Amino acid sequence: MSIYIISLIWLTLWINMAQLQQGGPDEKEKTTALKDEETQTMGGYNSDLPMVIHLFRDLLSRIDLDELMKKDEPPLEFPDTLEGFEYAFNEKGQLRHITTGEPFVFNAREDLHRWNQKRYEALGEIITKYVYELLEKDCNLKKISLPVDATESEPKNFIFMSEDAMTNPDKLMVLIHGSGVVRAGQWARKLIINEDLDSGTQIPYIKRAMDEGYGVIVLNPNENYIEVEKTKSQVQLSSDGSDEPAEKRERKDKNFKEAKKRRDFYEKYRNPQKEKEMIPLYIRDNGSPEEHLIYVWDHFITHSAAENTFFVAHSYGGLAFVELMIQREADVKNKVTAVALTDSVHNVWHQEAGKTIREWMRENCCNWVSSSEPLDTSVESMLPDCPRVSAGTERHELTSWKSLPSIFKFFTEASEAKNSPLKAALTRRSHRIKHEEI
Repeated sequence: MSIYIISLIWLTLWINMAQLQQGGPDEKEKTTALKDEETQTMGGYNSDLPMVIHLFRDLLSRIDLDELMKKDEPPLEFPDTLEGFEYAFNEKGQLRHITTGEPFVFNAREDLHRWNQKRYEALGEIITKYVYELLEKDCNLKKISLPVDATESEPKNFIFMSEDAMTNPDKLMVLIHGSGVVRAGQWARKLIINEDLDSGTQIPYIKRAMDEGYGVIVLNPNENYIEVEKTKSQVQLSSDGSDEPAEKRERKDKNFKEAKKRRDFYEKYRNPQKEKEMIPLYIRDNGSPEEHLIYVWDHFITHSAAENTFFVAHSYGGLAFVELMIQREADVKNKVTAVALTDSVHNVWHQEAGKTIREWMRENCCNWVSSSEPLDTSVESMLPDCPRVSAGTERHELTSWKSLPSIFKFFTEASEAKNSPLKAALTRRSHRIKHEEI
């Protein structure tokens, strides 16, 4: 069935191209003699082209691709619980089928990649809610809505924090994940689904931090908007140009209708089940990861009692931290003791970080990067920002998990050095020498 439908699509494209090659009325007059020669040369083949086009158009008009594709693809309706998917996490934190004990299988139905992907995404949403529950019930974190002065009706984000996050006088740890589908408490969704909770979530960091006397704040930088269904009036409004001349608007409307007709035709193939068209409603002061971090900094971190504040920032989280430094340089230098980056994608040149920021990062940051070298081995860097060492893995998504023991050691040494001026000077000198050596 799929091959048949794809053949029809290609046939339609061929017909459209054939029509374009024929050109308009003027073009036809200019090329009549040439076409006559071609027709004679090819035994009259081209003379039948308009009739072929007409016949196939008539055929296509009788075929409802929507109905064909619905028969070919199962409904995009999936369970909303792990139990409904027939999966559960075992005692090792691994996702397993409750009957067979097998790991998650992406290709549940062969040759239906779109359906399998939608199924995976539906499971991912359940995983996100499951991790939120673990943060509250297993880690005893509390959920704080953002913005802090949000009305009941406006879209909201949230963060998680320990009970002593604002009052702990000694240490505070702030966790920032990377970009994409991950949400608060996660490093990588695919690790949670395909490997285990320890490697894919921030829970091991949270538990160890609390055991060692840290307050904890877990950020949620990818929750930037909510989606609502696009109404007909919004669709019409997007194509309206009331300030334009009538003739231009009429021509634009005609083009819009023709484009919509073509788009709707191909949409029957791409999206046969007519999923709802959605639009984003952005969350105030939290419309991007960078905005979110600055908001949490201004409203929470700067008001915390901790003498030593530490950041763990993975991937795009590192870029967001550098942006925070650019926007709040003096405050960050005064408040933050050390920053652990894990395979950060920041770039001090592209982000236009000043010399004083780069100098501070060389002294107070370290980036654990994906590498085949053993854990903590120095890795060459092209950027003059902070030391880079191996995370002990070549897999980007595993860098936070693999470097966990080294990061806690790094924070302990940074805290001790801050309280001992002589030791601090020796530590900075040691780090500088290592950085110069690579």
